Amino acid sequence: MRVAHVITRMIIGGAQENTLYTCLDLLRLYGDDVLLVTGPQTGPEGSLLERAKEQGVPLRILPSLRRAINPWHEVQGYREIKQALRDFRPDVVHTHSAKGGILGRTAAHALGVSAIVHTVHGAPFYPYQNVAARTTYRACERFAASRCHALISVADAMTDLMVEAGVAPREKFTTIYSGMEVEPFLAADEHRAEVRREFGFADEHVVIGKIARLFHLKGHEYVIQAAAPVIARYPQTHFLFVGNGILREALERQIAAAGLSGHFHFAGLVPPARIPSLLGAMDVLVHASLREGLARALPQALIAGKPVISYDVDGAREVVLPEATGFLLPPKSIEPMTAALCELVADAELRRRLGQEGRARFAERFRHETMTRQIRALYECLLG
Repeated sequence: MRVAHVITRMIIGGAQENTLYTCLDLLRLYGDDVLLVTGPQTGPEGSLLERAKEQGVPLRILPSLRRAINPWHEVQGYREIKQALRDFRPDVVHTHSAKGGILGRTAAHALGVSAIVHTVHGAPFYPYQNVAARTTYRACERFAASRCHALISVADAMTDLMVEAGVAPREKFTTIYSGMEVEPFLAADEHRAEVRREFGFADEHVVIGKIARLFHLKGHEYVIQAAAPVIARYPQTHFLFVGNGILREALERQIAAAGLSGHFHFAGLVPPARIPSLLGAMDVLVHASLREGLARALPQALIAGKPVISYDVDGAREVVLPEATGFLLPPKSIEPMTAALCELVADAELRRRLGQEGRARFAERFRHETMTRQIRALYECLLG
């Protein structure tokens, strides 16, 4: 097959890693001709472009394909995508992200591409948006969905959300969990002592980790609020924030104002290859985002054998199973998060049991080879 993937930008993030693994598997496991069409890398979130180049993924970087809304860039970006697809002549166009998905599907439809697929990593409309923005994004998604043949959701919750919003009928959706390299997470504890020493963690410290960009709607502020009574009761508790972004200074001020600076540590932006060892250094992962498809950090932590605490948003409930793999909490709640943290900090056997159950349930389900096999089967069905 000739398969073109279109995504707005290749920052360090779940949708981007999903796209990169799919491209690599199609090249290596199936011998397909692949082209990754994306925009230039900007911002503090880091980039996967160099990794894609090093691993031999053919790239077409379009100057006008950018995340920020700009009518001129949208017109130019559409033209550039259309030209890239015209030059490549794909059998399949597979789009990702909001803008890349809307422009890419529209361009592919205009060219009469045989199979057009879009993956919903997370809906561009969500409850905490203003009404005008939410209405506009829903209309755009409905339009783009009519220009493709199939939609992939990274969680059943994404299908439910899109169907309820009238984006497309349920039969147009297929759930395929976002894949990853599983083995490093299975071996996450191999460097535990070394990484804990790096951050100054003692053997008796219980480390609560959070892996997310320091950005709006990621919920770091709720974790900080919930942490104060936990630390007061269990002073051996420490928190490790992994990621960077525009809110770092604001979060550091919030931590300092609460008198918790000695208990919070920032790892900053790290390459994806370092995430398994950082998870190995943690004892619990907390996820407080208010908007996700299915955050990769949740299955990653579970495969690494760590219990998880998450707000009940989007696809989280498909891996965060109360009394089996972790705690599922109401969004924005503080006291329930404090209670869950206290329970896990106090009970090492509970941490072990929940983490082991998560590993047993999800290691095979989230292999990237499993994901790509299901995606390619969908391509074959559409082309057939």
